[in-house]
Amino acid sequence: MTSMIKIALTDDYDGLVPFFIENELEFSEDEPPVTEEIISCWKIDEESFEEDGTPAGSRIIGGFVLAKRQGEYICDGVAIDPEYRMFGYGEELLKRGLEEVKSLGGSRMFLVARAPGFFAKFGFVPVPREDAPEFFECLTCPQYGVDCHPEVMRKDL
Repeated sequence: MTSMIKIALTDDYDGLVPFFIENELEFSEDEPPVTEEIISCWKIDEESFEEDGTPAGSRIIGGFVLAKRQGEYICDGVAIDPEYRMFGYGEELLKRGLEEVKSLGGSRMFLVARAPGFFAKFGFVPVPREDAPEFFECLTCPQYGVDCHPEVMRKDL
């Protein structure tokens, strides 16, 4: 069996939410989606093929959501399956999101980072929560302050 990795835009935000939850992002299936704020979504699929080339299935191994809140662009979710985290897929999704913001005339992107060191490598800097749009929903998450210590970050473009 062989496999191929495919990165593509997707309209299936709802299909990404279970993947984000599996990867411990603060999404809740009980919360209504914020689809009116979503600009674009990308997903990374691993597609498997039998030796004769017949498709054998696919699974999501990465996702990214770009949204806009209070006039600011935000990364509203980015995750990579742990098995694939050292292959540059997170960087690729982040790069695509930043390029989209630039193409739309945006001058910066905000995010809430569970892994601030990763985002700092790409020029994101910590900012006070009050200097960012209202998207810091971590305070209601049971992981907040226990095993998750996120930072609000921003990158100027």
